[in-house]
Amino acid sequence: MKVIGLMSGTSLDGVDAAVLETDGLTIQSFGPSLTIPYSPDLRAQLAGAIGYCTQNLIGRCATAATDPPGLAGIEAALTDAHIEAVQRLGTASELIGFHGQTIFHAPHLRITRQMGDAGRLARATATPVACDFRLADVAAGGQGAPLAPLFHAALAASLEKPILVVNIGGVANLTWIGEGQHILACDTGPGNALLDDFLGARTGTPIDQDGTYARRGTVDDAILTSLLTHPFFALPAPKSLDRQHFVAALDVIRNLSTEDGAATLAAFTARAIVATVLPAPPKRVLVTGGGRNNPAIMAALAAAFPVPVGPVEQAGWDGDALEAQCFGYLGVRVKRGLPLSLPGTTGVPTPLPGGRIVQP
Repeated sequence: MKVIGLMSGTSLDGVDAAVLETDGLTIQSFGPSLTIPYSPDLRAQLAGAIGYCTQNLIGRCATAATDPPGLAGIEAALTDAHIEAVQRLGTASELIGFHGQTIFHAPHLRITRQMGDAGRLARATATPVACDFRLADVAAGGQGAPLAPLFHAALAASLEKPILVVNIGGVANLTWIGEGQHILACDTGPGNALLDDFLGARTGTPIDQDGTYARRGTVDDAILTSLLTHPFFALPAPKSLDRQHFVAALDVIRNLSTEDGAATLAAFTARAIVATVLPAPPKRVLVTGGGRNNPAIMAALAAAFPVPVGPVEQAGWDGDALEAQCFGYLGVRVKRGLPLSLPGTTGVPTPLPGGRIVQP
């Protein structure tokens, strides 16, 4: 089946879109992909919605009646950005896998909120849309994240095991794949979100392009050690995070220079990944997501793992398109009623299907 995957996730970068052919089990081929950055106005509006949810944490985003002010307009603009991505791909498909923008994730409350109007997308593209990938998992007591492990396992089917796939988006997560497709996965800690927010506030540019600031700075070891005492790191996998889970770290580093703050946050991301307890050491580490483009983070990972560490492109994968491809793949699994999550990936009691299909 030819499917388009759309992903915005926990970062505030924009929309990734990608085409692939899959039956939801194996991947036959990949097609074109692209990224459409959010406009500054939309990015600011989304940040405001996320901040509202964080400040009103206990269930305030559980229903439309308690959504952030102006959410309908923000959601329409967000959905239109996804519609534009599909149109710019210029490729007809049988299905669209639509993740949406995560603005609130609290599995302990059995709440997860992804913004995006699947009906609007389906009508505008005249294509069925698979959506709401996380809801059933969270309702069943799972973490609702990460959902990429089954796709990672399909990609890595022919690679030597054990292998570790690390995704550094807004939040960082990993997938450990052993022999016999034994899979363990979890969120590990902050990805790019803290660093992006820190630099956005300090410099007006919401990204550490090429690790420019982090590479010029010095890690504050005392602060880093303190950050790593957060109770989250003592929890066993599977476990998951909201984008704002570690936002207090921005206050902790407020007195550091821009360069030292960036270096400390980059080290925080890497050290949290390395500290995650795995069933067995991997023979190889492949890194995807925007974090693979930050030399400071990649150098820290390479120094900590005693095995080869590199971007997923070394395995022939496309790290810019991978998450969008994933939700195209998962969209087909929704259509076929196949599991999206496993006990070892989200802590759900049994392998669990999920999502729903919205018709045009």
